[in-house]
Amino acid sequence: MAVVLGTAGHIDHGKTSLVRALTGINCDRLEEEKRRGITIELGFAWVDMPGGERLGIVDVPGHERFVKNMVAGAAGVDFVMLVIAADEGVMPQTREHLEICSLLGIRNGFVALTKTDMVDADWLEMVTEDVRGFLAGTFLEDAPVFPVSSATGDGVDALRTHIFQLAADLPARRRVDIFRQPVDRVFSMKGYGTVITGTVISGSVKVGDDLRFMPPGTPTRARGLQRHGKSVDDVPAGQRCATNVQGLEVGDIERGQVLAHPDELFPARRWLMRLTCLSSSPRALRQRVEIHFHHGTKECAARVVFWDRDKLAPGETALAEIRFKDEMVGVFGDHCVLRAYSPLRTVAGGLLLSPLPPDLRRKDPDLQNKLTLLEKLPVLDREAESTPAGKAGAKARDEARAAFIDTVLALRGTTGADEARLRVLTGFPRAVLESGLQLLSTRGAAFCWDKEGRLWIGRQAFESLQQACLERGAELHHKDPLKPGFTRGALCSGWSKGLPQRLIQRVLDTALKQGHLALEGEGLRLAEHKVSLAADQAGLRQKLLDAHAGAGLAPPNAKDVLEELGVSAKEAAPVLRLLCEEGALVKIKDGLYYHGPALNDIMERVRRWFETNDNLDVGGLKEILGLSRKYLIALLEYMDNERITVRVGDQRRYRGR
Repeated sequence: MAVVLGTAGHIDHGKTSLVRALTGINCDRLEEEKRRGITIELGFAWVDMPGGERLGIVDVPGHERFVKNMVAGAAGVDFVMLVIAADEGVMPQTREHLEICSLLGIRNGFVALTKTDMVDADWLEMVTEDVRGFLAGTFLEDAPVFPVSSATGDGVDALRTHIFQLAADLPARRRVDIFRQPVDRVFSMKGYGTVITGTVISGSVKVGDDLRFMPPGTPTRARGLQRHGKSVDDVPAGQRCATNVQGLEVGDIERGQVLAHPDELFPARRWLMRLTCLSSSPRALRQRVEIHFHHGTKECAARVVFWDRDKLAPGETALAEIRFKDEMVGVFGDHCVLRAYSPLRTVAGGLLLSPLPPDLRRKDPDLQNKLTLLEKLPVLDREAESTPAGKAGAKARDEARAAFIDTVLALRGTTGADEARLRVLTGFPRAVLESGLQLLSTRGAAFCWDKEGRLWIGRQAFESLQQACLERGAELHHKDPLKPGFTRGALCSGWSKGLPQRLIQRVLDTALKQGHLALEGEGLRLAEHKVSLAADQAGLRQKLLDAHAGAGLAPPNAKDVLEELGVSAKEAAPVLRLLCEEGALVKIKDGLYYHGPALNDIMERVRRWFETNDNLDVGGLKEILGLSRKYLIALLEYMDNERITVRVGDQRRYRGR
């Protein structure tokens, strides 16, 4: 298993010297570091373990001015070597570095008590007891303490043996299979061009892979890869890696960017986190306070927004929204560190709950529900990975994972998410995510509404869209009860704004399949809707029908009929439309309606005319029907519009021939 060891500790406590004693590599490469005798930038070394695997080591600076570099180095390590000088004991950066390691989720490590050659046995015993007291209540409380001297070599072999054993025994870390390599160094190498280094914290990379520097998504390609000084074809998670990138200059890349495969990470300016203020913090974190935010190797200015309080006191934990000055990319479960501006020190840290958060507003009636769902996420994650072995344990794990995905989809609402975003939002590997989605789909708890794009939506959000569609239908029927159905556009107006067409169609198709909607000609209606006329409307319907049926081939002007009946055009409009939709009347033009059977008689006479004639004009139609010109012109234009005839000059030809 590939693992990385990181150093931590106060300045001048011998971290770099100890790494050199363990590996033979001097991590201080800068001229200023060698001249001043302190570590400023991150250093990297490696050592061959008994099994043939190489252990990577990240050496961090101890000076308080370079804590941000320390955070960048600690971000990708699996276990830590806390270095404390025997002649000085616990110092300010000893405490801060240990707090940072804890905030970053590091749970394994040990202590190296250095410079033992500079103290006597009694002093060493006293310092060891002091260190034990300092470690009480931390993740290193029960960790071994190794007295060593880099100058004489005393204790170095025993320490090296322990490092190898601990590296071999470390539990496997759950990692998403999204390739991520946060950049901690970028430089140009003669004969190669631009090279970046960093720990591959998840996924893997191969020579020739298309890659992106995120953000902003600058494209490149992996020309070559090196791991611990050797060229390799691929590098897995947990390994230090030097990537020779194609087509970019050193100035095009910055520390803090993340090298990734295309379309696997998504920039955002807001994150939702579960934030803990350190008990040692000198003051509370106040609402909208500006802080230094550290994630991976990136440092960014940000503000903290709370939803249920105005401040977060030392030792307290709460949900918080982090609003960034720059775009950030992350994955659920990432650990982050917050440092105050004044005094410049580490004050808080937390777990990333949503790198693509829902929109949260204090006036949102659903705000509390969203916050409750967010509170559940870390719990579901732990349940998903900490269940007992065996068939029952595997089932419980699968259930917890499915519940986790269901919660994430609920937070996405009607926006839903594709599988690429769901991997970022859950931190699950592709296979685990697909298995969980399939389980939800089988139960009807989630829907894949676009199989090609692998786009998903939760049941509650989908049902809310369906309900909005049906409510819109009820609204339309209430406004116009005499209209049998409505167009798709009218039915989808309002609730479907901003939604993809495929999702809208899936809502309609499901409502049709479940019998909530029904087809009405080329339109749609609520399944239970039936046109019912009021008593006065039923009487008007019959009077209008009688007036036109009794007129034969020469119907009256609709305006004259309405004046005779004492009805306004507005009152008659829905009844006339209903008669037309039923086919009892046919609108030839504004104000002129034919009784359906009478028009059918006319069309049959026209058809017979064309059996013996090629053309039809006004005179020919008059010969057939014996009507005045006002009817003849209207009928000819109607037949043209209905594509029964086609006009050629003043003549009509029969389309049916």
